[in-house]
Parts: sequence; C-alpha cells; structure tokens
Amino acid sequence: QVQLVESGGGLVQPGGSLRLSCAASGSIFSVNHMGWYRQAPGKERELVARITTGGRTNYADSVKGRFTISRDNAKNTVYLQMNSLKPEDTAVYYCNLLEPGGSVYWGQGTQVTVSS
Repeated sequence: QVQLVESGGGLVQPGGSLRLSCAASGSIFSVNHMGWYRQAPGKERELVARITTGGRTNYADSVKGRFTISRDNAKNTVYLQMNSLKPEDTAVYYCNLLEPGGSVYWGQGTQVTVSS
C-alpha cells in the first residue's frame, strides 16, 4: 500500500521561505515520477512542480525561479523548497506519485498560508 506523508507547511510572511517534504512508502521510490500540486480555495488543483526518475524537472510558470523540487531516493523523499513566497501561493499542497504502470497516488495535503 502506497502512502505519502507531507510535512513542512505553515504560516509565513510574504517574501519568506518554506520547505515541504513528502515521505513515500509502499512503492519503489526511485522508479516513480514525483510531483507537487496545490489547490487554493475555489480553484482547481494545479501542478506546481514535477521531477522524473532521472531528475528532470518542470515548473508552473508562476513559481519558476522561486521554487525548487528535488528528491532523495535513499530517503524515499521529495522536497519542495519555496522562496520569495507570495500571498497567491496560499493553498493546500499535495504530493503526487506516478508509478511506471500508471497508478497515481496522493498525499493528504499540507496547508501553506502566506500572509502578513
């Protein structure tokens, strides 16, 4: 059974930083593509960043240059470093795992609030 557990969310002032972590279990982590999505109130869930098994990354235009996704296969963990946070980054952030066979799994989400 695949489980994804996010942590690291919280309240931060505009311009601040947070690092989200997502620990995966129940799957061979190194063969999976990983991603971070977010959903703000009243909006659809959207892709924030994605990282392939080979370490290739892509980002939403709104976070390019501010957010960095990375993975540590030895720790079965994917990270999202978020810098220069803006109020519009406020959302619930979800970790996503895509297995080679096409199965998709989601974490429970972690709240990020950017406010002064």
